[in-house]
Amino acid sequence: MEENSILKVTKSLQKIGIFSEEDSQLFSENINIRSVKKDEILLREGVICKSIFFVDNGAVYQYNDKDEIEQNVIDLHIEGDWLLNHVSFIAQKPSEGVIQAYSDCNLVELTLHNLHKLIGLSPVFFQLGKLLEPSNSRVSFFDNDLTPIQKYDYILKNRPQLLQIFPLKIIASYLKITPETLSRVREKIAK
Repeated sequence: MEENSILKVTKSLQKIGIFSEEDSQLFSENINIRSVKKDEILLREGVICKSIFFVDNGAVYQYNDKDEIEQNVIDLHIEGDWLLNHVSFIAQKPSEGVIQAYSDCNLVELTLHNLHKLIGLSPVFFQLGKLLEPSNSRVSFFDNDLTPIQKYDYILKNRPQLLQIFPLKIIASYLKITPETLSRVREKIAK
């Protein structure tokens, strides 16, 4: 498993920038491979985010609690995605949200300490800064000008795997619409 995880994350790095074989080897020596069980918390509310994760397999989601019963889903992550709590990680302030495994997962973890270590060893690792850019996967959902149909259509065209992994209640929260609205949207699109 570990060798396969390293291969996947190394392949993902090549999409971020140009890394030599030696750079990739150095990177693999500074990461942790973690097996995480369903519902395991990776980052609790009030704790400072000190790691960037790569989803080797499984699914992870980020949320904050609306109230004692409902969650406000902030982002969804599946195999091949990088994730972190951007605000907490960059500002090194307590997280206002939670990162939790939705299913059993294998994750590759790059700690802030090891990120700094890699940058100190070679300036090529400044390219990892691209991982700190806000997630493009969810930006459009916060545009109030988008209709529920446009939001759902975006998922259908760009991230259809989410619909196979996460239940509609979580998808609706992610899209910032009610589950009832999502059902109506799905009916309209199916026709």
